[in-house]
Amino acid sequence: MRNIILQLYFCTALLVSPAIVKGDTSFKVEELVRGLDTVWGMAFLSDHKLIFTEKSGNVLLFDLSSSTTISLSGEPLVKNQGQGGMLDVAVPPGYQNEDWIYFTYSKPVGKYGVTTLARAKLQNTALVEWTDLVITRSATDTHRHYGSRIAFDENGHLFFTVGDRGERPNGQDLSTHAGSVLRVNVDGTIPTDNPFGAVSGARPEIYSYGHRNPQGLAYDPMFNRLWLIEHGPRGGDEINLIVPGGNYGWPTVSHGKEYYAPIAVGEGTSKEGMESAVKVYIPSIAPGSLMLYSGKAFPEWQGNLFAGALKLKHINRVTLDADGNPVAEERLVSELKERIRSIVEGPEGFVYFSTDSGKIYRLRP
Repeated sequence: MRNIILQLYFCTALLVSPAIVKGDTSFKVEELVRGLDTVWGMAFLSDHKLIFTEKSGNVLLFDLSSSTTISLSGEPLVKNQGQGGMLDVAVPPGYQNEDWIYFTYSKPVGKYGVTTLARAKLQNTALVEWTDLVITRSATDTHRHYGSRIAFDENGHLFFTVGDRGERPNGQDLSTHAGSVLRVNVDGTIPTDNPFGAVSGARPEIYSYGHRNPQGLAYDPMFNRLWLIEHGPRGGDEINLIVPGGNYGWPTVSHGKEYYAPIAVGEGTSKEGMESAVKVYIPSIAPGSLMLYSGKAFPEWQGNLFAGALKLKHINRVTLDADGNPVAEERLVSELKERIRSIVEGPEGFVYFSTDSGKIYRLRP
């Protein structure tokens, strides 16, 4: 019954805004879907098929050519509590029909939830061969900071993030996956050149650590750069350029304040041996995603980073110079007053984004 209702409900006309001009760019905002749960992750399987996750535990498929949405079967049980649930979905470069699709979700392990990397294949309207590749060692008694974004490089590696799970010391503890960026091969095995593979007591999947709650991850194939955006505490959200083995400081180094008082978190904003942020947001925008734009629809945006802002309710566009330094910032679609959760680039170069209110939008020229 749910599939029938969705198909009927979403066969409606697009809701299109008047043209908006920002800088030298003119674009329209189109509302494609509404009435969903929080849409946490999105990925294109073809020119017209968009797979997406609802935090509550569902995986769905939206057909742009017919404006219909269907629920898929075969998803696992998730711990939909606090910030946990069905989280990211991503496909590797060169994805073709019935290749592996990758997911992260909060898996119930006893009374806890842990960030888990999994993959499955899509056959008709079913996810089949669901396999958990990495069930992280990240259990705490909190229900927050799962991290959970996915990115691929062009050498068969997959990166995914795990937040500190609400326990600050995890950020500097290599014996837990919490507070880290992990790197595995696309089959879930561990690359032989991972930076902590030979370190006694360290989790060999760890690629970088010292992170609080990274909810945005984007790989730049042109410059072989891995970009990350993460939540600070009260103030101090960060964009970081990830290097193998890098320590990004949390909670020793932070630009944020305590929630209970205007007291700085940590020892300072920098420390020898710890990587400094490329860009810091004070006050916090609460970043929920990150995308590196490479499309042709908006040539002036090529090479820019786009972050979805949850607290300040906009898309944050950051212009980088050739060396990867941020040189300008622009805030888009703030007039929607929506918490922007996920951002992806479509095959035609349009920008698609989702909101916590259960909508999917598109930016097009």
